[in-house]
Amino acid sequence: MKPIFVRGISNQFRLTLAIILSVILLVANHRLDPARESLSSALSPIQYLASLPGVMLDWSSESFATRNMLALQNKELLRQQLLMSERLQRFEHLRQENERLRALLGSPAYQDSRKMVAEVMEVASDPSHHYVVLNRGSRSGVFVGQPVVDAQGVVGQVVQVSEMTSRVLLLSDVSHGLPVRITRNDVRLVANGAGEPDEIELRHVAKSTDIRVGDLLVTSGLGNRFPEGYPVARVMDVQTEDGQSYARVTAQPLAALDRIRYLLLIWPSPDSGVTLPHQVPVPAADHPPEEAKPEPNTPTVTPSSQGAANTAQGAVTNTNGGTNVNGANAATGAATTPPPAEVH
Repeated sequence: MKPIFVRGISNQFRLTLAIILSVILLVANHRLDPARESLSSALSPIQYLASLPGVMLDWSSESFATRNMLALQNKELLRQQLLMSERLQRFEHLRQENERLRALLGSPAYQDSRKMVAEVMEVASDPSHHYVVLNRGSRSGVFVGQPVVDAQGVVGQVVQVSEMTSRVLLLSDVSHGLPVRITRNDVRLVANGAGEPDEIELRHVAKSTDIRVGDLLVTSGLGNRFPEGYPVARVMDVQTEDGQSYARVTAQPLAALDRIRYLLLIWPSPDSGVTLPHQVPVPAADHPPEEAKPEPNTPTVTPSSQGAANTAQGAVTNTNGGTNVNGANAATGAATTPPPAEVH
């Protein structure tokens, strides 16, 4: 007959055994890593199989969501395309009307002759200076003072050019100033950088100036640097305080200066009145020079007089444009000078 109450292992023995096993596991923990890795490798296929239904479900839901999102985006793009087509039709009418008005007034229409897309390679790490480095340089025809814009508005201007890269000073830099005008009433002002990527200042604005919150600022064309009419910023705040002679006006640049990637370099057209620094010419690929055709009934020019004329022409070109063209004139003189008559 078995006893009713059986005495088991005491609690003290169990505690001692647990402590001994814990110490053994702590000491042999680093030695169990190979076995642990082998066990994990053996269980990996089972883990993949166990997670396969969840992965398939996530992929299916993501595929349906992506398809629905693409369909919605397609509809939105089609709607925007229709709206832009309607705006283009109105703009075409306005452009033709503008051309007719300019023809009546005898005012030339300023058009940009060339544009080039450039990519941002580097952003200034110094918080006191706002500039970016582009992957276009003098080899592409970039010059100091060249205007730079993006899809929204003016970004800044080129201040340093190397062979393959160029540095653009952003209009938010404290050392940057830009002549602008208000599109509502053509009031001309100067926009200065405030050291913040989303803010510029309009300094020395009289209290009586007609400027309001929401006014659009565009380039005025003064200073012969930026072509006229490019959007710059929108007025955000106008403060007038008693005892102050000028109002404090701040505006927000239209260009996203803190997240720009692709920019547009602009070359002014020859008839726009914008003077290029050092008379840097637009590359010949965009403006091939016209060949000089000899006029009929032109008197014969001796080699000495032809060389003197070429030298004078080169001196005039140097005075006006700052570019040495004596070599080109000498080559032209050599090509156009008739050979001397042979003496028998």
